Amino acid sequence: MTMKNTPEDDSHARFPSPSTPLPQAGEGSIESRCAASKESPHKGKTGLRRVWNALFYSMDGLKAAYTCEDAFRQEVLLAAILIPLAFFLDVAGPGRAVMVGSVLLVLIVELLNSAVEAVVDRVSLENHDLSKRAKDIGSAAVLFSLLDVALVWGCVLLERA
Repeated sequence: MTMKNTPEDDSHARFPSPSTPLPQAGEGSIESRCAASKESPHKGKTGLRRVWNALFYSMDGLKAAYTCEDAFRQEVLLAAILIPLAFFLDVAGPGRAVMVGSVLLVLIVELLNSAVEAVVDRVSLENHDLSKRAKDIGSAAVLFSLLDVALVWGCVLLERA
């Protein structure tokens, strides 16, 4: 049995059945309530099998973001320049760590923003105030993460001077 996910084994498995009732408050233990509200049969996997599956889902997500999202590709290019630069600059370890961390934060926020945009577009491509709000808020989060890079790098580099 192969452990890599294929289109056949995950085409419907990631989505909950709309007819699955959620447990009411106070019904059973926390574990039984969590088990009853599983949105995916893969959630029941534990240990190394779960980690292995998660690795391939994550790689699928990175591939999708890189393939479909121009902004993510631009930010990967920025990271490919700034992260090595952080190691070439004469900066103390903690300063270097926050410099690299701030760049990685941009990628994380962009991935989350792209996920929100994909879900909004999946629900409807029609113009709607709530869709615009969700996308604008995600965009604002990316902006703040980019401003954070400038602030962190500026502070670290000015302190060094």
